[in-house]
Amino acid sequence: MAGEKPQILLVEDEMHLARGITFNLEQEGYLVSHVESGEEALEKVKVEKFDLIILDVMLPGIGGFEVCEKIRALDSRVPVLMLTARSAESDRIYGLAAGADDYLIKPFNLKEFLLRVSGMLRRSAWYRPEPVEEGYRFGDNEVFLLSYRARTRQGEIDLTDLEVRMLSLFFHREGEAIPRGVILENVWGYSTDAETRTLDNFIVRLRKYFEPEPSRPIFFQTVRGVGYRFSRNP
Repeated sequence: MAGEKPQILLVEDEMHLARGITFNLEQEGYLVSHVESGEEALEKVKVEKFDLIILDVMLPGIGGFEVCEKIRALDSRVPVLMLTARSAESDRIYGLAAGADDYLIKPFNLKEFLLRVSGMLRRSAWYRPEPVEEGYRFGDNEVFLLSYRARTRQGEIDLTDLEVRMLSLFFHREGEAIPRGVILENVWGYSTDAETRTLDNFIVRLRKYFEPEPSRPIFFQTVRGVGYRFSRNP
């Protein structure tokens, strides 16, 4: 992406909000394509490559959660930031389960929004997977960082860019208790106390993939008052 302006797809049906977001993103030097519906977004993703997708939850026709799932089927790596007026924890969990990488509740602070965007667009600079660890095994799982795939008890799955970065961080620092702020900074590109719940919910997602009993994790362990620790030999 060096020397090129990042390409962002904005999926937002509120025109006044879309105009404001587009203006501020363009002021930051990004190229923005705007569509108003999920159907238009899916057509765009089929024919164009984007560095980031900003996706509203409440859309006419296909809703944002379903759009996110369909985008993931087309491209497992592109970062997705979901925007929503819903603040319920269940909606945040649903969004992350649908494949979103981050979740921002409206109305949001412009500075925070731009921080999220810049952090997600810096993804290629954070923890690039190394060839020596392709085929990383733990329990009944095998993770292929370079090809963004994993084999689990549930079968083969495609990994998102954010999932690969998080797994790479855990694998490289196996056995360490990694603070939440360190994980947020290295994986999402920013660290704020308010977003530790995003991380916690994302860990739930990894546990569903890889743990024999997600409610009793043995690989992705919580370190109370600190963060998380990964161990392949619990």
